[in-house]
Formats: sequence, structure tokens, C-alpha cells
Amino acid sequence: MQGRWVGLSIVSGLFILRPGNAHTQAKYANAWLEIGTHARALGTGGAAVASCQDVSAAYWNPAGLVAMTERVQLSLMHNEHFGGVVKFDYGGLGVRIGEKGAGAISLLRQGVDNIPNTLELIDKDGQIRYDRVTSFSVADYAVLLSYAHILPLEGLSVGGTAKVLHRSIGPFGSGWGIGLDAGVRYVREGLCLGLALRDISTTHMYFSYNTEYFREVFSLTGNEVIARSSEMALPKIVPSVAYKLAIGSQENFHVMPALDVVITTDGKRNTLVSAKPISLDIRAGLEADFKNIVFLRGGVGRFQRVEETPGRYSWLVQPAVGMGIRIKTVAVDYSFTNFAQQGNGLFSHIVSLTLGFKAFEDKLGSERPQKGRPIIRNR
Repeated sequence: MQGRWVGLSIVSGLFILRPGNAHTQAKYANAWLEIGTHARALGTGGAAVASCQDVSAAYWNPAGLVAMTERVQLSLMHNEHFGGVVKFDYGGLGVRIGEKGAGAISLLRQGVDNIPNTLELIDKDGQIRYDRVTSFSVADYAVLLSYAHILPLEGLSVGGTAKVLHRSIGPFGSGWGIGLDAGVRYVREGLCLGLALRDISTTHMYFSYNTEYFREVFSLTGNEVIARSSEMALPKIVPSVAYKLAIGSQENFHVMPALDVVITTDGKRNTLVSAKPISLDIRAGLEADFKNIVFLRGGVGRFQRVEETPGRYSWLVQPAVGMGIRIKTVAVDYSFTNFAQQGNGLFSHIVSLTLGFKAFEDKLGSERPQKGRPIIRNR
């Protein structure tokens, strides 16, 4: 029984069962997806809805997929946070479809692996049996299927993403969900406007649990045994603006400030502007480059107000810095950020690799933006 008590702490700590889980919850459902993808975007504090124009746009704003400068793009990202305990991985493959379309498939995973399962640590005779200790993983998965298309109005594109979500909680349970995102992007010279609509269908997750693992202990302690539960994520609106301008007569240097406004609809949150039912936060970033080869980035986002002492408040913010290099169709990007917003030990190193295959060319054979093709050539 003692071993079961030890194992129960693991199960409870992973939120497999928690008060109210039998009912649908909206706030912070699938919050892991808010981390974002690609070191370039994260290096600007996540201000990427307007400026993102590679395969990772499938996550930030699918309308940006039509700005890919190669027929095929492959992007990979890895980062670890909370001291390497939690691992986040992303892979995306984007393809230009004809002259005005683009599609992408993306896979995201966040998980904690090799968690000891000590439910059977102590046998019926009271003996400690380390050979009965096994391990399991708790992981969230998302598959994104995206498509974007250029509209007749020059510089305007739209896109959508269907996402399939899955959560695996070792042998204790699992969950599935589906959702839809959409985006709009408009480019005119150096100005880029973007609008991302996240979870526009209200994303639902449904969970089922293998209660035989903890029914005995929960019954003895008077806790309710829940076999099924659900969560939902309400729509989120993210308008964005970015502007790229050249510095100097030779236009070798460029800077691009960007600003995203994150509007949530699931009630009062601890954000820059907190209200019911809508809360508001901002993400601001800046990217500077030399000849579109070497990049430096910085940004801030996710503002939170905390009470340090009774009656005394301060603001926490998630800072980010980054850099990148692009040689022809190969780009390597790096960013350094703090997902927990506090604590020196919680900063994360994020590395992305993007490969392009076969430059997208117009009928004249020159690699340049075509009429109606929304693009800021900042990569």
C-alpha cells in the first residue's frame, strides 16, 4: 500500500485527476501550444503573426505559407525547459501548390519522459521491489494540416489549419481533440498586416482514464474516481503589424519591428489588460539583418502582474533574444528565452533548422515576388 501512495503522488502531480476535471474547462486548455514554434519567431518574443513567411507560418498564421521562397521547405526545432525536464519538438514540411497556393503539415510534441511508476514498488508482503518499478511518459501531440491561397487583391492571402490533438498519460489515460485556426495576411511594400484566429471552432479535448490503477487508493481516501473528462479552448484573436525598412543608401541593413496583440475570450486572465470576458496581452519584437544573411533579434511578451508583498505589485515579462544565419536556402536560428518568466534556471535554448529545396520561380525564370504574391523578403 505504501508503494501505491508514492505512485499516487505522481499521478496527481501530472493532473490526471484533479477537482473539477469531470467538467469542461475553458481557461488554459491546451496551453502548451502557446509556446510557439521556430527559434526565429520566439527570438522576437512571439511577435510573428504578420512577419512569419516560412513553413512555420502554419502555426503562427497559415496565410503566410504563400510567402515561402522555395517550392519545398523543411523546418525542425528542439528546445528544453524547466531544467531539461520538459522537451518540446517541432517539425514542419511546406510545399508551394501551383502559382497561388501552399500547404503544410506540422508535428509538435511536448513531453516528460522516463517518469518512474512506483505504484507496485511494495509487494503484498511489504517488501520493496525495485524490479517492479517501470517508467512512462506524459506527452502532448499536435498534427497541423494547413493550406493558404493568394486572393485576387494584390498582397492579400488567407489560410486555414486543421489540428488534431492527442495527450498520452502513460498507462493511466489518454485524450483526443480537434480544432481549427484561420489567418489573413496583407502585404504592401514594407508593411505587413496579419490576423490570426485561433480555435475558431472552440477546440474540445476528451479524456478517458484507466481507473483500475488508482481506484483502490482513491476509494480508501474518499476521493472521487473520474473515468472521463473534457476540456475546451475558446477562440483567440491575434491582430499583428510588422514593417521592414532599409537603413543606408545601399540598403544592406534592414530592421523590422513587429507587434502582436493577443485577445483571449475565456474570461479574466493575468495579462497586461485583464477583464471579463476578454483579456489582452502584447508581444513586441525587433529583427535586424545584414544583407538578409545575418540576423539579430529581441522581444518581450506575456506580461503578468504579481504581488511581491501585501499591497505591492510588480510586472513580470517574458524576454527573448536571438540570432540567425541564412546561406542560400539553409537557415539556422537560435533564441534564448524564459518560458516561466522568472528564475534564472528556467531559461531555454531554442535551435531551429530550415532547409529549402528548389527556388520558387515565376514564368520568366527569375526568383522574385510575383504579382499578387504577399511577401516581405526578410529571409
